[in-house]
Amino acid sequence: MVGRDSLPVMVTRGVSKIITDSGIVRYKIITEEWRIYDKTTPPRWEFPKGLFLERYDNKFKVDLRFTADSAWLYDQNLWKLRGHVLLDDKTSQSKLRTQELYWNMRTGEMSSNVHTYLKQPQQEIEGNWFRATMQNGHATQYHVKQSSGFMPMGDIGGAPATPVQAQSGATSKDTATAQPQHEAPISRPKSFDKSR
Repeated sequence: MVGRDSLPVMVTRGVSKIITDSGIVRYKIITEEWRIYDKTTPPRWEFPKGLFLERYDNKFKVDLRFTADSAWLYDQNLWKLRGHVLLDDKTSQSKLRTQELYWNMRTGEMSSNVHTYLKQPQQEIEGNWFRATMQNGHATQYHVKQSSGFMPMGDIGGAPATPVQAQSGATSKDTATAQPQHEAPISRPKSFDKSR
């Protein structure tokens, strides 16, 4: 016998829904199937056939878009997104791609334990462990482990590196043959005693 807590209270197919806040359109959800479980602990929404969500700013322009092959929303707070997850933040011009993402809307924390790729105007980062903090609806702090990427460094210390000039009185021939102040250590094979 199947208990009421394992059955959805609602199953809707072919959904295109607008969500408002105080009469202002904030979100648009498009999904093939939406299941609502109200008796589970915690209550959850399931989007087993994919989810497309847009968030709108006060001028009704899209400022955030995310998609996933499947998604779950637990207790109206914690998102779990799986399969071809794409988060596109138009305001900060950042894009995040991964196969799994957790997003706690109450604390603003996002995390992934699988390969994640983040692209921003000034940098590209990827790694196999990702954490971010959302403030005012935008990701602000990132932590990536086992990472690689591109981040322009600019000038270190405020001035570009310049070559060292030769001392006064030295000729170009002297500087070309000058020895470094410290010799690099020389690696020599260890000799061993064959009599042992």
